[in-house]
Amino acid sequence: MDLFEYQAKQLFAGHGVPVGLGEVADTPEQARQIAERLGGVVVVKAQVKTGGRGKAGGVKVAKTPDDAYAAAEAILGMDIKGHTVHRVLVDPGAQIEQEYYFSYLLDRANRTFLAMASAEGGMEIEQLAVERPEALARVPIDATIGVNAAKAREILTQANFPDDVLDAATEVAVKLWDVFVGEDATLVEINPLARVATGSGSTVLALDGKVSLDDNAGFRHAGHADLEDVAATDPLEAQAKAKHLNYVKLDGEVGIIGNGAGLVMSTLDVVAYAGEQHGGVKPANFLDIGGGASAEVMANGLEIVLGDASVRSVFVNVFGGITACDEVANGIVTALSMLGASAAKPLVVRLDGNSVEEGRQILQRAAHPLVTLAETMDDGAAKAAELANTGA
Repeated sequence: MDLFEYQAKQLFAGHGVPVGLGEVADTPEQARQIAERLGGVVVVKAQVKTGGRGKAGGVKVAKTPDDAYAAAEAILGMDIKGHTVHRVLVDPGAQIEQEYYFSYLLDRANRTFLAMASAEGGMEIEQLAVERPEALARVPIDATIGVNAAKAREILTQANFPDDVLDAATEVAVKLWDVFVGEDATLVEINPLARVATGSGSTVLALDGKVSLDDNAGFRHAGHADLEDVAATDPLEAQAKAKHLNYVKLDGEVGIIGNGAGLVMSTLDVVAYAGEQHGGVKPANFLDIGGGASAEVMANGLEIVLGDASVRSVFVNVFGGITACDEVANGIVTALSMLGASAAKPLVVRLDGNSVEEGRQILQRAAHPLVTLAETMDDGAAKAAELANTGA
């Protein structure tokens, strides 16, 4: 789960990372009121889960409350890389002397954690990583040891942080590791981590924040559920999550149901290939009913897939192991009976493995007019693609 900037900074603050905490506004008038409370210069920032908002005009400096109103009015409703802005963060202004970059992330390719840091932060960090990779330190982190002050200073030294901010930046790096581990994150990023002027000198603050949380660790963090952007969640994905199903909505016409992530991914590929021969139809979703799916789970999965208005046909591809084919067949029959007229879309079913003959007999006896049995995955994919194309 990706967080908005204001949510990331709230998590940072909870772990002692120094941040400039502003307030969120849904309307221009709220932005004006927040600017009045904060006093002085503020920065009005679009809250979207994508980069490039500064270049898109989604970040504006406001010197007065009226300026904040105008900035929020201009930003709210903007489209930034396909993301509509529904709220803005009004942050206190800062006199930036230097910008840096710092992050921790899960390095899946190398099966480790990775610290990335640079003395050159800001909007062009991605470009910096490509054009001058030597300016971006990449330091693996041993998960059994973590990041203490010595390790943090090693990372910052490799990243060429200036001596006069090493102590402050080291403290931030250690506390940011606390965020990464304590919140079960896969990414925590500060860009920019900035040296800002104060009345008595300067300090180091996280002026922006990005966090991605591991959904698999949600059971350890009851409060993480409150961070979810419910309004932006696809209704079918929300329904599937409530039923504990692994479902992802895709842009296609053939609904896919299988047991096991590997089999479902293979099914997506086979359907996509078959779709090229039948009007260019594509998979409409990823749905893994799991290794021990019952008839109820099968029925729940069908209900969700058939509830997608873009779906014209459904391909159920199951290899019976822990999941017995007769259970799957019973689930299909039960679901079709429960859904009635709302299930008026053709189903192609390929069963193989444990109790396959029993499963096929159940479907044959039911003799539902919408159900077609297929012998192989290729045959099933081709038939489902054909039905989706003719049902256009």
